[in-house]
Amino acid sequence: MSTNIVVCDDEELIRWSLASHLESEGYNVTTASNGKEALQKVTEQGARLLLTDLKMPVMDGLTALRELRASGSSIPVVVLTAHGGVDAAIEATRLGADGYLQKPFDLREVSLAIEQALNKDRLRREVHYHRERDRSGYGEFVGRAPVLQPLFSTLERLENVDAPTVLITGESGTGKDVLARAIHARGPRRDRPFVAVDCASLPEHLIESELFGHERGAFTDAKATKQGLFEVAEKGVVFLDEIGELPLNTQSKLLRALEDRTFKRVGGVRRTTMDVAILAATNRDLKAEVDAGKFREDLYFRLNVIRVQLPALRDRREDVPYLVSHFLETFSKRFGRDMEGVDGAAMAKLQSYRWPGNVRELRNVVERLVLLAPEGRIHLEDLPPEIQFGGGGPAGGVRSGGFVLPEDGVNLEEVERSLIVQALQRTDNNQSASARLLGISRYALRYRMEKFGLK
Repeated sequence: MSTNIVVCDDEELIRWSLASHLESEGYNVTTASNGKEALQKVTEQGARLLLTDLKMPVMDGLTALRELRASGSSIPVVVLTAHGGVDAAIEATRLGADGYLQKPFDLREVSLAIEQALNKDRLRREVHYHRERDRSGYGEFVGRAPVLQPLFSTLERLENVDAPTVLITGESGTGKDVLARAIHARGPRRDRPFVAVDCASLPEHLIESELFGHERGAFTDAKATKQGLFEVAEKGVVFLDEIGELPLNTQSKLLRALEDRTFKRVGGVRRTTMDVAILAATNRDLKAEVDAGKFREDLYFRLNVIRVQLPALRDRREDVPYLVSHFLETFSKRFGRDMEGVDGAAMAKLQSYRWPGNVRELRNVVERLVLLAPEGRIHLEDLPPEIQFGGGGPAGGVRSGGFVLPEDGVNLEEVERSLIVQALQRTDNNQSASARLLGISRYALRYRMEKFGLK
C-alpha cells in the first residue's frame, strides 16, 4: 500500500505540481492550503510525512510544526522556503524538521528529500523500538509493570547461576516459553543447545522414548537406536513445557534423572550420566495436582527450588502498549507492511480488554491487524468486534447470564465445533489449554477434533 503524504502550500499551482509528481512516484498524496488544514489531514489520513511551505495564511508552517511536535507526533516534516527564508528553515530544523528545500526547486530534489526523510524515520523508529525493548523487558520478554519487577530481579540473578531446575508458572498464553528462551539466552549455558518439549502434545506411550531415547527393538516400531532429548541437549537446557501433563510413571523416572543426573534409555540396561539444566513450565496449580494425586509430591519439591510466576496480562495492562509496539514491529518486518502505530482510542480499547488468552491472544490480534488493516495507523474500527464492543467478560471469565438459546434454536454440532475452533485459535493450538478453556479433558477434546475433522 502507498505511503500517505500531506502536501501543504497556499499556492494552488505548486500544490498541484508536487501532488502530480509524487503520485507518479507511487505516493498517496493529500493536499492542504494552510497549516491548520494540514494538521487535520495528517491525523485523518494517518500520514507518514508532511511536506509544507513555511509562509501561509491562517496558520504558517512553523506554527504547524510546533503543534505537530507538541502533540507527540514524530512523523518526518520537510519544509519549503522561498529565497531569503533560510533563517526560518533553520528554525524549522531546530523544531524537528527533517529537511528543507529552497524555492524554486527541482522535483528530483523533492523526491530525494522525501526518500531520505522516510528512510531516516524508519531507522529512527527501529532504533527506538530496540531501545524500548531493551529497557522494558528481558530480551524478547517485554514488560515494565511493577508486578514484573520481582520476576526480573530473580532473572538477573539467574544470569550468573547455573541453576539445575527452574519452575515457570502462569496462565496459558502468558509467555512461559518466551521467558524460558530468554533465561537460556542470558544464562551460563547460552552457547549450548536449547531443546523444548511440549509434554501435552506427546502421545503417552512415546513420552519416555522422546525424553530418554530407546534401544533398537525396545518396542514394535523401534527399528533403530534413538537418542533422547536429554542426550541431544547435553550441557544445554531442556525446556519441559506443560510438565503437569506428564503421566505419573514418567514423573518417577524424571525425578530419578534429576536427583542422580543419570537416565536409562527405554529397553536399555545402562544408565547414562547427563549434564543439562531443566526449565519446566505449567499453567496448572501443581500443589493442587499433588493434593489430588495427579502429580508426585517429591518431583514437585524438586522442581520448585526456584520458581518464577508470570502474571496474567489483565494484571499488567500498562504493558499492553509496549507489547503492541513489539508485535507491530515484528510482524511488519515479517510481512513487509508499513504500520506506524495505534491511535489513542484503539489503544484504550486494547488496554481495557481482559485478554483471557493473555499475551498469546494479543500477539494473534496484532498479527491479524498487520495482515488485514490498512497500512499506517491502526484505528478503533480496525479492531476485532469482541475488543471494540466488549471487555473480555467479567472477572471470573464466565458470563453471568450463561448461553441464551435463540428462539429459532441452534445446530448443536456447529456450535460445539465453533467453540473448539475458537479455543484452539486462542491457545495457539495448545490442546491441553484448549481443553481447560472448554472444561473437558484433553482426550475428550481429541475425540471431538477427530469427530469434526479438525487436525
